Amino acid sequence: MSKTRHTDQQFALDLGPTDPDPGTEPGTRSAPAALADVEAMAAVLESWQELGWLRPLDLGFARLIQTLSAEQGESVPALVLLMAALVSHQVGRGHVCIDLGQLLADANGTLALPPDDAPLGPSEPGEAPITPGQLLQSASLPSFLSSLDRAFAVSDGSLTTPLVLTGQRLYLRRFWRYEQQIAAGIKHRLGLASALADPDSPASVTLGQALVTLFGRQSEVDYQQLACALAARHRFAVITGGPGTGKTTTVVRLLAALQAIAGHTGDRGGRKYRIRLAAPTGKAAARLNESIAGAVRKLPFDQLPGQVGPDDIPTRVTTLHRLLGSRPDTRQFRHHRDNPLPVDILVVDEASMVDVDLMASLFDALPASAQLILLGDKDQLASVDAGAVLGELCRRAEQAHYTPATARWLAAVTGQHLPESLVDDQGQPLDQAVAMLRTSFRFGAGSGIGQLAQAVNTNSLAPSMLAACRDGQFDDVIWLNGAGPAEPERTLALVAEHALAGSPQAFRQGGEGRVGPTGPLAPPVGYRHYLRLLADHELIASSSRAQWDELARQVLEAFADFQVLCALRKGPWGVEGLNELIARQLLAHRLIPRTEGWYPGRPVLVTGNDYNLGLMNGDVGIAIEVPWDRDAEGRAKPTLRVAFPGGDGTEAIRWISPSRLQQLETVYAMTVHKSQGSEFNHTCLVLPDRLSPVLTRELVYTGITRARNWFSLITGDAGVFNASVQQRVVRASGLAERLSPD
Repeated sequence: MSKTRHTDQQFALDLGPTDPDPGTEPGTRSAPAALADVEAMAAVLESWQELGWLRPLDLGFARLIQTLSAEQGESVPALVLLMAALVSHQVGRGHVCIDLGQLLADANGTLALPPDDAPLGPSEPGEAPITPGQLLQSASLPSFLSSLDRAFAVSDGSLTTPLVLTGQRLYLRRFWRYEQQIAAGIKHRLGLASALADPDSPASVTLGQALVTLFGRQSEVDYQQLACALAARHRFAVITGGPGTGKTTTVVRLLAALQAIAGHTGDRGGRKYRIRLAAPTGKAAARLNESIAGAVRKLPFDQLPGQVGPDDIPTRVTTLHRLLGSRPDTRQFRHHRDNPLPVDILVVDEASMVDVDLMASLFDALPASAQLILLGDKDQLASVDAGAVLGELCRRAEQAHYTPATARWLAAVTGQHLPESLVDDQGQPLDQAVAMLRTSFRFGAGSGIGQLAQAVNTNSLAPSMLAACRDGQFDDVIWLNGAGPAEPERTLALVAEHALAGSPQAFRQGGEGRVGPTGPLAPPVGYRHYLRLLADHELIASSSRAQWDELARQVLEAFADFQVLCALRKGPWGVEGLNELIARQLLAHRLIPRTEGWYPGRPVLVTGNDYNLGLMNGDVGIAIEVPWDRDAEGRAKPTLRVAFPGGDGTEAIRWISPSRLQQLETVYAMTVHKSQGSEFNHTCLVLPDRLSPVLTRELVYTGITRARNWFSLITGDAGVFNASVQQRVVRASGLAERLSPD
């Protein structure tokens, strides 16, 4: 592929006039000059980095392209320098690419520049800094695309260039390649022949028998049963649903059904499938460990066809990094296409947390014939890193779009008939492999948590809903509206007071009288609950290790009875400020001895995987004083150890010296992002006194649905909650289009 040498002056001519209107605001006069001159553009990017608008990494990537081009005897046009920095910036914000049409329509909004928390100081005395919108205001999409297409640093992917332009999307090459790998892996699996294609085949008949055994004969549509049938039919499948819709129950029954038909698929020689279970974080893996073991115990193995036994369904869950074989100091895994995973079926839970990089590595490591089943809530927050893979795959899940052929197959195999609203003559191949669970078994019709989450998720939040929360009309939800934006200190003091005891008096009837699935529910609590349990124990130096393990289990369970969640990391409304605030409150009530360093009762969150210690990102531990060390005279010497759950579905406790823990933070408050894969008996969501780009519908929904039995909301400004629900996470990606029929 050859390209015509393209000068900065030619780029400027392509992009539009270079003489600004004399009446334009300060800063815009130099914008066209920056598009026409690489040195001027470099100065603009440097000023943005100094202001905090760009990361040093973004500027460094642009400079790298400039350096590499110079080594080849080529000059980088100013436009390419700009777009290199902006694509890198967008990847840092979670986007896989930049949609150039959206960029030119609203550059400042697309890039979230200037950022809300960055200074707007002048780049030159008396002159405001140039914004991206001012810089690109004269550009048209056709000229923009034409200019980029002729740049040496850009190609359509057929050349090894750092930037890839496909249609009107501009990628960093690495992320373009990730998207290609994921799309190719899904298309390949959707195209594989299936022994279940014919509803009268032995495999289909056996599947139908297994589903009747597992679900019984239903008079109404059972979406769990339909999800099992759809997922069994394809080598790639997605099962999505909100909290309490039974994703774990569904996938355990699915695996039992798949093992029942293993002898009829023609590719196993009668052998059972090799199945692995994985999740993106240690916390999510531990939760799935616990729930899946209980679900397997309830399976009617003696009634299933195909001689399926308990040993055929795995109950051990690992993290994706451990499954793939992470290696220190490299992005590469031990398992890849030349050393694939020894697996026939892989189930990945909490798939909304899997970024595009990790998902591409997963497809690379799977054998070509292996079946991949993704579980997750499509409406939760997307991964912290770039991509929103599950959201892209489930974009059409609400209306299903099953073809008439799929509907007939489901009716033949399960005996159930789909609602006409879910059938579409124009359904796409991916649609036939995506199943949505539509009934929540956790939240009843009268649950405030369920109703509030639904209202947020569907953007149907009426003023009466928040009024009902404020006035105590729900048994399980309260809204403790603060003093308002004029008095943030009073609202933050309310947060600290609430964190102490959980404000049971604010709930209807003081939180008394509620009954859950397993019996009466205790009233809501705060952090005083677990700290008193720790302080009041009666263990002594001669107490056995088993007794200390039991104490640790009780303290960890008590700590999980309450959790403060927030949206931000920094500032008084973020993790840093709230952790300090709550710790001071606990110290004032003599529940902890200090607020700094290590002390008994300090809760910590692991923020990075440590395979040597067996700790995963997201694991929570509690510092406990134990008498296991001895002084010079041989007497018991109190020493701090941090107790962590075993993480393997058992009741084991790991005791680790604080000095061995490297990546952690105090966790009286955690971000909503970090809470994904967890649930708490009582969750308190704290929203700040002003709107921020990170405050979105997905974040609010995720925060609400972390609550199992009690939810409390504290807002620095009542309007922030409503405004947050109006903001959505929309990440630029081309994955959905790549999966559409050609």
